[in-house]
Amino acid sequence: MQNKIFTSITKLILPILFIGLISCSEKTPADLIIKGGTIYTAEEGSPTVEAVAVTGDKIVYAGDLSGLTKFENEKTQVIDLKGKTMTPGFIEGHGHFMGLGYSELNLDLSTTTSYEEMVEKVKAAIAKSQPGQWIVGRGWHQDKWTTKPEKMIKGFQTHQLLSASSPNNPVFLSHASGHAAFANAKAMQLAGVNQLSVEKIGKDLGEGGEIILDELGNPTGIFNERAQGLIGKYIPKESEETQRQALELAIDASLRNGITSFHDAGADREGIELFEKFKSEGKLNTRLYVMVTGRDRQLVHEWFKKGPVIDSASLLTIRSIKLNCDGALGSRGAWLLEPYTDRPDFSGMPTLPMDTVLKTSREGLKYGFQVCSHAIGDRANREILDRYEIAFNENAEKAKDSRFRIEHAQHLSPADIPRFGKLGVIAAVQAIHLSSDRPWAIERLGEKRIVEGAYMWQSLLKSGAVVVNGTDVPVEPINPIASFFASVTRQTLKGEPEGGYEPAEKMTRAQALRSYTLDAAFGAFEEKIKGSITAGKLADFTVFSKDIMTVPDSEILSTEVAMTIFGGKVLYEKK
Repeated sequence: MQNKIFTSITKLILPILFIGLISCSEKTPADLIIKGGTIYTAEEGSPTVEAVAVTGDKIVYAGDLSGLTKFENEKTQVIDLKGKTMTPGFIEGHGHFMGLGYSELNLDLSTTTSYEEMVEKVKAAIAKSQPGQWIVGRGWHQDKWTTKPEKMIKGFQTHQLLSASSPNNPVFLSHASGHAAFANAKAMQLAGVNQLSVEKIGKDLGEGGEIILDELGNPTGIFNERAQGLIGKYIPKESEETQRQALELAIDASLRNGITSFHDAGADREGIELFEKFKSEGKLNTRLYVMVTGRDRQLVHEWFKKGPVIDSASLLTIRSIKLNCDGALGSRGAWLLEPYTDRPDFSGMPTLPMDTVLKTSREGLKYGFQVCSHAIGDRANREILDRYEIAFNENAEKAKDSRFRIEHAQHLSPADIPRFGKLGVIAAVQAIHLSSDRPWAIERLGEKRIVEGAYMWQSLLKSGAVVVNGTDVPVEPINPIASFFASVTRQTLKGEPEGGYEPAEKMTRAQALRSYTLDAAFGAFEEKIKGSITAGKLADFTVFSKDIMTVPDSEILSTEVAMTIFGGKVLYEKK
């Protein structure tokens, strides 16, 4: 009898308890609610929502205002967007994180408009330095100078003016592309580079480097591709204090620009160790997806042996290898199928043996690492696609979701464009390069090659390829608004030409947004945890002062990052 009474009471009480638990769970307040503006989700089925609720570092609700009631109480923080626009946190799809930090520490030459102005900046830096101290800078680009030096050899200036202004300080100035550098006489003297040594050094360089010489066989000061190391190895290494400062500056710059995640395209041993320290100290306020530099073969071997590190906290993931396979158009190092239009004796160069690309591709599949290969020229892109295809065919099972990438994919043979979609190779492009480079790139490639194969974003998308966007910072400023503008207008940042260059290759605004959010997350195997605004994903958001999805093209560049929210916390707000 007692058992029957107990059973009856239990049957009555349990449903009540269950209903109570549901009720409590439905009324569990969120830590943060965001509303009051246009919120783009980057999800096709629900492109916009009215409100978002966040608990901890995760989104718990994205939908109509009417659904907010159960998530709000007196302890909930509420952000009123006041008409601004919010998107998923922007992801820098290809940049150099420590390079971003050092660009704020070293001599910035990106705004120089002549050789003489560059020399004046060097002289100003020397005035603050000690005799013998190295002067290091980056950002000059001879094709962007409004006035050119009287004497140029193979498209570059010579060192005499720079050397005369800096007799006691070695100077080493990296090209904006990072694929060439300019040294003064003092730097070359310290490195033992002179007319007598050049022939021997040239042989030692092997494939992938060039010292540009004048008509008498003297070095002009220009060191292309791997030849940069002849001088670079004499520059003193940065102290740990300076390295930490550079990393802090990179994190701050990312947050100021609405970047919550960053694909670091080629980190070395010291960089990875520093990232790990910052993570353990709770200071890594940008999510890093790290490519191990292929320049250090021992480091690559160690990582293959160790296996990928996929961070459960989504702060520091290491599961890809970066291979540098050719140069850049600016330095004429991009590897082409046919010679340069403005240097008919030269077709660029590979900077890595293709056998190494194939070997690394095979090992990447075997050990679970994505391979990301730098390729700008059409021949480099073809050769890499060929090696990827061989590796995929040999290991079809592991190739199914390998998501191998080509970084830049800037100039392609029309025959190779469909191969990206067919092979499942991701194109990691930097749309801002069109704005900066297209006006002079036609001199390198000629009109036919430009029209048929350069900056082919829409064609790549139509092939079925995933396109990831970025800036290649510090080659270009990290500002994603400029790259978004380039994606949808194909104009320079001055708004030229009207209608854009090769307008059929423009991205739509929805495609451009995805290239910086959901597709960028896909490029790092992270589309299930970030890249769109939907319940269960990380609460990373970028807030813009204007609606970049609807304002006229002419207003995109005047848009500012108003707020950056990282893991549910406001880490940047424009004052």
